[in-house]
Amino acid sequence: MFSGIVEEAAEVVALKQEGTNLHITMRCSFADELKIDQSVAHNGVCLTVVSLPGDGTYTVTAIQETLDRSNLGGLKVGDLVNLERSMLMNGRLDGHIVQGHVDQTAECIDLQEMEGSWYYTFKYATDPEMVKRGYLTVDKGSVTVNGVSLTVCEPTSDSFKVAIIPYTHDHTNFCRIQPGTKVNLEFDIIGKYIARIAELGA
Repeated sequence: MFSGIVEEAAEVVALKQEGTNLHITMRCSFADELKIDQSVAHNGVCLTVVSLPGDGTYTVTAIQETLDRSNLGGLKVGDLVNLERSMLMNGRLDGHIVQGHVDQTAECIDLQEMEGSWYYTFKYATDPEMVKRGYLTVDKGSVTVNGVSLTVCEPTSDSFKVAIIPYTHDHTNFCRIQPGTKVNLEFDIIGKYIARIAELGA
């Protein structure tokens, strides 16, 4: 479980395809604190540490399902990836409940600077069946974008805006998001459970 509070935007230093799997090697400041089998969220995708060479890098493996559902399949060496280690159960939940299970991708369709902050608009594919399962956003609700816990504003049936403060902009890969950039979305798990209960009539 995660909270959507990104610890670091880390650099991709190597990518290796093996069959349908992609091995992603990252360089980050806390690499030497990690352990094999530990879970780390990468742009909101929970992946398992599989290698620790001891040089300030580590490697995780993404399977085809993950590559198809997220933006990790489009990574290039030099890209920045938002990282978050799993939440300590005795810590504060500063963001919201994030599972690390990306639902789908969205595209940035607009970016506006507003007196030191930024408003990003994201558009995503949807249909009535997805809405029934809770794949939607609501005004002032929570959404995870590239692993960042954010508050929704001005949602439509297939888009929403988020406001990004300078700290978040500078310390996550939001600094590189432009119109046309693909991002990962995880919709609020509480909304999904409510939608499922309503569907079952429970």
